[in-house]
Amino acid sequence: MAGEEHDGIGHRERLRKRLLDGGPDALQDHELVEYLLALAIPRRDTKPIAKRLLKEFGSYGALVTAEPRAIARVGGLSEASVAALKIAEASAVRLLASRVREQPVLGSWQALIDYLHADMAHRGVERVRVLYLNSKNRLIHDELLSEGAVDEAAVHVREVVRRALECQATALILVHNHPSGDPQPSQQDIRLTRDIVEAVKHLRIAVHDHVIVGSQGHSSMRAMGLI
Repeated sequence: MAGEEHDGIGHRERLRKRLLDGGPDALQDHELVEYLLALAIPRRDTKPIAKRLLKEFGSYGALVTAEPRAIARVGGLSEASVAALKIAEASAVRLLASRVREQPVLGSWQALIDYLHADMAHRGVERVRVLYLNSKNRLIHDELLSEGAVDEAAVHVREVVRRALECQATALILVHNHPSGDPQPSQQDIRLTRDIVEAVKHLRIAVHDHVIVGSQGHSSMRAMGLI
């Protein structure tokens, strides 16, 4: 038993050294998960659990953004172990969000897409955000407007307008995800977008875009000529 524990410690030390010396790309996905779990379960071989979780959820991104109960159920994990994985998600989203806030949104579109993808692409429920911008197109408020069961997220035009006025926004970007993974806009998405465009037009508030995010990518209604 002592030898097995020593081997485990040595393996983790090697993972740590590779990470510190080689940076984020030095570890494979299962090794990242293994190391995160090892922080919460120091005396257990976490490699089999890591591989089982990745196989079940399909990817690193889908795993760390999954619902905590789903992660715990598949991996047989404690709350502390699940939290070790969720902190990876929180850190990534926080980092990407800070990049969006540091510069005008329209001039850093890829940074915005990276942030939205990290936060929403693998969600099992529909999540709707509104990004409110000032006259220099800098983000002044990022509001999670609705989150619910698949295809049941409710968006009220009046609420979008009210918050825009409260924030003194001059523009906004609508965002939501499709849990199915397909980011193509539905007819309902198009109707809602046009309703909001019409509602804010006379207030001199621009709707720059409606971005739909899914595990298969993203779509821009502006780029598609739908706005």
